[in-house]
Amino acid sequence: MAHNKRPDTPYSPFWAHMFSVVSGAGGWSPTVTDPEPWLQVDLRDRMEVTAVATQGRYDSSDWVSRYLLLFSDTGQAWKQLRQGDGIGRFVGNVNSEAVAHNKLSQSVRTRFLRFIPVDWSPSGWLGLRVEVYGCAYKSDVADFDGRSSLLYRFNQKSLSTVKDVISLRFKSHQAEGVLLHGEGQRGDYITLELHRGKLALYLKLGEPVYSSSRVAVTVGSLLDDQHWHSVIIERFNKQVNLTVDSHTLHFQTKGEGDSLEVDYELSFGGIPLPGKPGTFLRKNFHGCIENLYYNGINIIDLAKRRKPQIYSVGNVTFSCSWPQLVACTFLSSSSSFMSLPMAVPSAIMEGFSIRFQFRTWNSDGMLFSARLSPEPQKLELNIKYGKIHKLPSVAGHRVNDGLWHTVNLDTRRLQITLTLDNELASTIEQWEQLETQGSFYFGGQWMFNNPNLAFQGCMRLIIINGHPINLSHVQQGLLGNYKELQFDTCNIRDRCLPNLCQHGGRCWQSWNSFSCDCSGTGYSGATCHTSIYESSCEAYKVIGSPSGFYSIDPDGSGPLGSILVYCNMTEERVWTVMTHNVTGPIRVQGSSLQKPHVMVLNYSASVEQLYAMISGSEQCHQEVVYNCRKLPSKDLQPWLTKGEKRTYWGGFLPGVQQCSCSLEENCVDMNYFCNCDADKDTWATDTGILSYKDHLPVSHMVIGDTNRTDSEAIYQIGPLRCYGDKSMWNAVSFYQESSSLVFPTLQVELASDISFYFKTSAFSGVFLENLGHTDFIRVELSSPAVVTFSFDVGNGPVVVAVKSHLPLNDRQWHYVRAERNVKEASLQVDQLPFRFLDAPADGHYRLHLNSQLFVGSASERRGFLGCIRTLTINGVTYDLEERATMTAGVTSGCPGYCSGSSSLCHNSGKCIEKSSGYACDCSQSAYGGPTCREGELQSACLDYFEDFPNPTGMPSIEEAESGDKGDDLLIVGEDVAFSFITSQNPAMLLSVSTFGQQYIAVILARNGSLQIWYHLQMHRSPDMFSPILSNLADGQLHRVRIHREGKDLYVQVTVDMLSKSNNINNTNHLSLGRDNFEEEIFQVGSEGFMGCLSSVQFNHVAPLKAALLNRGSSLVTIRGPLVQSNCGALSDSITSHNLRGNTKTSTGQAVKKHEQKVAYTSKTGKVLTVVTAISNNYSKLFTLFPSKCYRHMHLQCSKSKNNIIVAYFYTCNCVCDTLRRSKQSSP
Repeated sequence: MAHNKRPDTPYSPFWAHMFSVVSGAGGWSPTVTDPEPWLQVDLRDRMEVTAVATQGRYDSSDWVSRYLLLFSDTGQAWKQLRQGDGIGRFVGNVNSEAVAHNKLSQSVRTRFLRFIPVDWSPSGWLGLRVEVYGCAYKSDVADFDGRSSLLYRFNQKSLSTVKDVISLRFKSHQAEGVLLHGEGQRGDYITLELHRGKLALYLKLGEPVYSSSRVAVTVGSLLDDQHWHSVIIERFNKQVNLTVDSHTLHFQTKGEGDSLEVDYELSFGGIPLPGKPGTFLRKNFHGCIENLYYNGINIIDLAKRRKPQIYSVGNVTFSCSWPQLVACTFLSSSSSFMSLPMAVPSAIMEGFSIRFQFRTWNSDGMLFSARLSPEPQKLELNIKYGKIHKLPSVAGHRVNDGLWHTVNLDTRRLQITLTLDNELASTIEQWEQLETQGSFYFGGQWMFNNPNLAFQGCMRLIIINGHPINLSHVQQGLLGNYKELQFDTCNIRDRCLPNLCQHGGRCWQSWNSFSCDCSGTGYSGATCHTSIYESSCEAYKVIGSPSGFYSIDPDGSGPLGSILVYCNMTEERVWTVMTHNVTGPIRVQGSSLQKPHVMVLNYSASVEQLYAMISGSEQCHQEVVYNCRKLPSKDLQPWLTKGEKRTYWGGFLPGVQQCSCSLEENCVDMNYFCNCDADKDTWATDTGILSYKDHLPVSHMVIGDTNRTDSEAIYQIGPLRCYGDKSMWNAVSFYQESSSLVFPTLQVELASDISFYFKTSAFSGVFLENLGHTDFIRVELSSPAVVTFSFDVGNGPVVVAVKSHLPLNDRQWHYVRAERNVKEASLQVDQLPFRFLDAPADGHYRLHLNSQLFVGSASERRGFLGCIRTLTINGVTYDLEERATMTAGVTSGCPGYCSGSSSLCHNSGKCIEKSSGYACDCSQSAYGGPTCREGELQSACLDYFEDFPNPTGMPSIEEAESGDKGDDLLIVGEDVAFSFITSQNPAMLLSVSTFGQQYIAVILARNGSLQIWYHLQMHRSPDMFSPILSNLADGQLHRVRIHREGKDLYVQVTVDMLSKSNNINNTNHLSLGRDNFEEEIFQVGSEGFMGCLSSVQFNHVAPLKAALLNRGSSLVTIRGPLVQSNCGALSDSITSHNLRGNTKTSTGQAVKKHEQKVAYTSKTGKVLTVVTAISNNYSKLFTLFPSKCYRHMHLQCSKSKNNIIVAYFYTCNCVCDTLRRSKQSSP
């Protein structure tokens, strides 16, 4: 054993074996002054290690409670051993005598182990005794020098296989190189190669597939780390499993065949050029391969025994002895550095030169710096935005890709020359020779006035003025100085392997963490787990959406993705309509049973998505119309669904070959069960509704008996129509605290989202929980006003809590949504702010559960009393009502008016239970009335002058945050809705701005088209989205709904992506009709708005409604009298549309015909100001400007500050122009 030890014998590594005792002591213990103690074990040969165990020092207060474990074949280049979830720290001892065993999640083949203590006894010092468990390991090894290969030649011309198993282990310090290749004349090929440090497999079977390039399946990362990696390729027909270390990828091969046909030979280590031994088509592998098996054949063993099947190209040796490249790791992004002296003074060299290699994930960091003479001159080499920056130039490609990059910097010959990898050098001419002062600094600088600039990553092969630097001397204190470095290892990790971003999210990483780009996925959140769409049309109706096309996600956060449907909200039921490709009637003639007419119906969704939508609906049906003339009496025309033939027709039950006329007893010929079977010369019709959900939708139509003279058929299949959402009102009532509903164990290792509604009068209670051996997950009402979400994934219990300012046990429905993923945990209750908690970057992240899921308490905690409905976990809706039928103390349904399956309150109104009925709380809706459906009282006619004198741009309806600007009102998305009628263009409709000068603006452009402007990042230009190109300044009523979540923007029926996005912080004001932003938007804002605005909603705030309906409230101040006016006359005719309807607008909004709007304007020209308290933390200021002044008049405004809400009031009057007083009208 090697070590840093105390000089006295009982503490030497000789006594570090388990249970060692000598002279009343025993165990290794380093000196107190040793800054980096470690204990190294030499197993004398490579062994397969499966477990380790530790003890403290005998009969002492010395032990190690946590440690790192490194391994190496040579004792020079080390790699950190990590357990499951990437955990790098092993749990050690709590006293000196107990044994702490750690079984390795993956066995490791190595000769050397190094124990590095991290934490130790709080009452003593380091003390360690160790034991290593495993077995002997033997292997056949071949060493390839980059110019050699092994060829395995077949006994026949070609070899065709339907099953292959290829396994090997390799190690290399190069990121490129071919490991395996074979190909055949018919176009088959197989190639396995290292590319950019990853393993790429090219595989094709059968006839050639014509394409411009071959497509690789890629797995693994950082495979050029000089350590062994295992590879297994398993193929059966087209199915392939590719495993690298512990990561497995399943895929199907390209090509048309099932067998792999390879001609003559397989090559290992390279692809030789035919006829020229020793030359290769692609870069050859440089490194070692061991235990290479092809379908059970040991290739290296055959080569060692010089068997004729193996032909060796170049110098292949059978030992792995090439030298290791020693690296060091810069651990801290704020304080790591290494200072080195110049090998030769720069004055003698007339400049200096440095060369080194580095690898990192970080996009910023200082690589090298040197002080120059005279001060304060300096030379810096930085990574900025992923590229190399040398003052004052930029060189090269992106370098934060985890690969090794080589840098050459030379300041001799009155030039500064920088070379990156194999690119052309960049040069700066100098007037005089550079002279350095002091040492060179790598990874940081001598003055840490900017801690974010320090390099975090690995370096190796440092050469100064032609002299290689021995990093071991630096570690031993014999050369230079350093801080926060780890030697003999490059401790880099690929945090994007495996990719923990869900639903196709793109993974980006730094040295310490990773992030997910969810653009274009339809999902949001830290790991792209949460769907941005509602699960059904019923859910869209509940939030107040009109009829139109919407994307729905039937399985929520499940794997299926969203589908586009039409939601018809105009009827009592909410209908979901899914169309297919056959829209019109189809005429069929000349078909026979041998050559039938077959029509395939394609829907804009996958089969799995359709079944998810159907199963989640209360009822679905498709209308089928079949007109016939002179058809024979044969079997009923079949139709197909789920790949099975159905022979019953619309209106009848499955399994019975009859039509609806038979059920209704009105067939034209009662001898037949269908009208078309009567074989009449006249037209007959069999029409009905297919409503058996398990047999929907219709996928094929087959007609095979229209080949007689004058025989023909005309059929039409309607769209799939469904109504209801079974999950929304699936409710149960708990009457006993000890009762709970039992479901199978949750499968939520990496991510889970739990959502439900509850109502109760109980003080507390557990909603649900699932337990493991030590892990658990739980959601509960911990007190009348607090909901908590708690779990443990192995890092200790975590609790996220949301506290309401009002009691939650008020017998009203409340919404809860809890989510946990590998990045964070969050909890939402009703409309209260989200609570977030970040997960540790290097902690456990897999949740291991083994008990059943209990809805209600399963542990010693108090059970739940009350109602729960709409329980959904990871997109799966749980049938609570069905499970309640077999559970004592729980009943299906929930008493109360607000528990029914129909929505009593509309447009985001909240249903409130009363002792003898219910009431609708419309405070968070833009609508009013008993059921939040009336919009008449929330419209206003606004008429603004065209030349506003105030250069700052005064708002027309302003929502201003009155609190301190440092209190963030974080908006990661917004939901905006309003209606308008105008004939003016351009016009400012709505704007939102922040204290940070971020803004949103909705305008009508000069051509009348709708434009939405987002300016969310100060360093770039605004984004403009124009979803509607037609002229909306047409005097008609238009309804606009805008929804943004993160980078996804949704406008009515379309979904698009902003080019860039950020959060909107510190909301300052919301404006309707006027504001001042960018030049082009200001020009539109200066035109104001003339027309009618109604039903305005911004998230949970209804500003126009607050201004018009809350008069007399202590929370509302109105300045200036209001009178009622009618702006409905602005629209001569307003039409509605649905799927059946006659009229459609280009934008898809649904509106009511001749809808009357009531507006309020300021009678005297005084400004209308409304102040309404939104919460205890901040207030909002709404300001409504009056009608424009008459001709030859202008507005004169004064400003006063209200110190209570920290907002400004504007008082404006129409003032006559003195120069044209004689021509003016009366104000």
